[in-house]
Amino acid sequence: MKKLLTVLLCLLWCFSCACAETPAAGETAPDYTALLADMRIAYFSPTEENIRKLNTDADRMNDPLARSIADQWISVWLDPECHLSLYGADDPAQLPVRGRHAFVVLGFQLMNGEMTDELMGRCQAAAAAASAFPDSILVCTGGATGSNNPEKHTEAGMMKAYLSEECGIAPERILTDEKARTTLENAVNTMAILQEQHIETITIVTSAYHQKRGQTLYNAVSGMLGQASGYSVEIVGNYSWPTGNDEQKEPSEMNSTLYQLAAILVSSSAAAQ
Repeated sequence: MKKLLTVLLCLLWCFSCACAETPAAGETAPDYTALLADMRIAYFSPTEENIRKLNTDADRMNDPLARSIADQWISVWLDPECHLSLYGADDPAQLPVRGRHAFVVLGFQLMNGEMTDELMGRCQAAAAAASAFPDSILVCTGGATGSNNPEKHTEAGMMKAYLSEECGIAPERILTDEKARTTLENAVNTMAILQEQHIETITIVTSAYHQKRGQTLYNAVSGMLGQASGYSVEIVGNYSWPTGNDEQKEPSEMNSTLYQLAAILVSSSAAAQ
């Protein structure tokens, strides 16, 4: 775990140095430690008092990124009314798509260099959504994963082939990031593609248990990029492949989300000192 954290921090250091605003003379960089700790506490015990404390943390920091992260955490992880749109249950034509829009399709680890049923499911959900909104582009993200993958097939490359050859989506609508190996790297890498395409809004397509992590990390990376360059994207919707055991995976997903969120926020804070 320590080795993984060290590698992740190193990978994100360059990004955070580039994206973090330098504080003016006499100012200090935001410290997200208390905010992240209270986000976790509020998840396991979403009482009014704990949510109020989370809001107080964000207000006290007087930092737009902290406020955005706290608001998104409350609406996605703590609100029992938060709705995940599911393939096979919700009509993709009813997704709240607007503006110059992209469906961002998150990858899943390959098995013996091939797509798993779950990754094909994510692609099927993406194809249904893309068919409902023919003016939207798709951005598939995921690198060469899996322990037995000698030809270095990438998740994104195989997703594009599957979407075009099996699902009938025109290949020119599909852009790829073939380097990301974590959800955080998905967000960092695809943000560059989205900016090049002048995308204003996105819908994240992934498995249902993974949806909240994707939204949280994309929201944070977009906020960091917005502070640094003025460009950001708005997450306007979600569309998910149901796996059948999504609820059981949520606590583990929450911990992984905070782990990756802490990596980029803490390194960003340190870089700005």
